[in-house]
Amino acid sequence: MRKDKIRLGAFLLQAGHHVAAWRHPSANPRAGLTLQSSIQMAQALERAKFDLIFFADGVSLRDPGVSEIAYTSRATHFEAITHAAALSAVTSRIGFISTASTTFHAPYNVARQFGSIDHLNGGRTGWNVVTSSSDLEAANYGMEKMPQHDDRYAVAEEYVDVVLGLWNTWDLDALRVDPVSGIFFDSSRVRLLNHKGDHFSVRGPLNMARSPQGHPLLVQAGSSPAGRNLGARTSEIIFTATPTLKEAQEFYGDVKERAQGFGRAADDVKVMPGFSPIVARTESEARAKYEELQQLIHPVAGMFLLAHVLGTDDIMKYDVDGPIPELPTTNEMQSRQKLALDMARRDGLTIRQLYMRVAGARGHTQVIGTPAQIVDEMEERFMGRGADGFNIMPATLPGGVDDFIELVVPELRRRNLFRTEYEGSTLRANLGTRPPAISMTGRPFSPDLTQGVNEVPTRSLNNAP
Repeated sequence: MRKDKIRLGAFLLQAGHHVAAWRHPSANPRAGLTLQSSIQMAQALERAKFDLIFFADGVSLRDPGVSEIAYTSRATHFEAITHAAALSAVTSRIGFISTASTTFHAPYNVARQFGSIDHLNGGRTGWNVVTSSSDLEAANYGMEKMPQHDDRYAVAEEYVDVVLGLWNTWDLDALRVDPVSGIFFDSSRVRLLNHKGDHFSVRGPLNMARSPQGHPLLVQAGSSPAGRNLGARTSEIIFTATPTLKEAQEFYGDVKERAQGFGRAADDVKVMPGFSPIVARTESEARAKYEELQQLIHPVAGMFLLAHVLGTDDIMKYDVDGPIPELPTTNEMQSRQKLALDMARRDGLTIRQLYMRVAGARGHTQVIGTPAQIVDEMEERFMGRGADGFNIMPATLPGGVDDFIELVVPELRRRNLFRTEYEGSTLRANLGTRPPAISMTGRPFSPDLTQGVNEVPTRSLNNAP
């Protein structure tokens, strides 16, 4: 019997996670560029005591050459770090996880940006580490195509070490701010990083003092073997797609075991899979909500979404009412491609049936029913060691957030599965993750920049945060 409680995140995605959400009357079709809508949802989620809000991000229009129908409301959205910074100013306890790519951004900039927001909001920030996957994104950064999957993860491994190393260049008590002595910071408590690796050379230190929660949390969403390793070694939260209890338990056990192999405790990593509920007071009402959304799926949008999930436009060449063809392993989201193909072959789905199936949650768990039915599923995953919490993916926004808070949260509390008050003021405190282990060794920062320096380890694997 577990004594901890379910952790809840809210994955806010434009008008909602269903591909046709923007066409539904309960959704805000301009949510991707409407700050007021985000503010209202963030404040409602904070009143409900959610742990965090998650923002995905991408740096291209998926394929403007296919059709204006295909991308709909997902064509425009706020940059994730900017979005979190804006909402930090109108909230006080809920955390924010923003996505930033290790393929396109310099580690020093990412360390500074997330370190800054963690100061601005009092320690409520996390970085969702992604490697990116689309050649369209690569083209926006002067690259002909994306590096291969495993090569991207090799870069990401070193990148994360550099960012953690920069955050750790300031000791906890380095900032003195003492007008009497004239000492603003104690240079003996600030270290040079002096990182020289296969992919990056970064001197440091960071020009940002240590934040209230030690440093921002690390979050990872990859489920391929390389993604699992990166998450188990470095991350404190892992988002994943696990449609069945068996798959959830396999992923959960594997990631926890990998984490222990890197010298961490199993509980240092919180597994929070995606979970898309469509809830109403009766099951028939919930089913009607779902069918109403399904009827709004434009065939072009459905096929375009499926091509994105599968990581290849080749699927568009085939008969939509025919079987799923054999497809090569993609260089994009390998784990998501496998999940969708396994689902199609297991259930004998045609291409049309598969795009209708993934239209609501892109392969994540989708549950349609009453509050009790929704919580039954969550409780089974939680108690069965398939999840430590859930990243809630509302089908429509803001309606899906309102429904979950009004109907599901009370049922979670009735079963003593979810908090009634926040445990602390930082994201780390509320999630129950340990303070980061800090190893401050090497030569202190010196105002005389001509002096030599000793290399400072970015992080020991046995002291992973």
